[in-house]
Amino acid sequence: MGQHFTNEDGEQAEIDVAELQEWYKKFVVECPSGTLFMHEFKRFFGVQNDQEAEKYVENMFRAFDKNGDNTIDFLEYVAALNLVLRGKLEHKLKWTFKVYDKDGNGCIDKLELLEIVEAIYKLKKICQPEEETDAPRLTPEEVVDRIFLLVDENGDGQLSLDEFVDGARKDKWVMKMLHMDMNPGGWIVAQRRKSSLC
Repeated sequence: MGQHFTNEDGEQAEIDVAELQEWYKKFVVECPSGTLFMHEFKRFFGVQNDQEAEKYVENMFRAFDKNGDNTIDFLEYVAALNLVLRGKLEHKLKWTFKVYDKDGNGCIDKLELLEIVEAIYKLKKICQPEEETDAPRLTPEEVVDRIFLLVDENGDGQLSLDEFVDGARKDKWVMKMLHMDMNPGGWIVAQRRKSSLC
């Protein structure tokens, strides 16, 4: 029988007890104080001396910090891992929107999206430097312009939550760009592998 908890959308979710115990062991090893602080979260993702990547990780941290106390406790940790590792697509997109909406006004403008895309590009280089490719890659500015062209239905220069979610569902490229590199689950697994080798 699993432990039940209510996710951010008010739905009941079940986590297997053995899985919960494994997560707790990892959490205690990573956070012996019982809470994860911002500086530990940044260190976990290998972010240092890079303002854009730091801003991105700070936004991600705030999205996980449900009660706003500037720490992530075990329950927030479990909810975050559950979301990024096996949450429904719509929930992940809503969480992604929350991270992207830096000023919290309910819309994402081009500058907010550009800052996030630039940060993601830098963070991916930090987290996955071995993934070098000769394929031409769009610049962050080109990514933002294309996303707005495809997703900003009313042409107001801002993406609402509905436009964001609908745009990601309708277009595979937009989905990849909006949700893609926003995959902390992959980073978490990669960082755990790296730390276990040390």
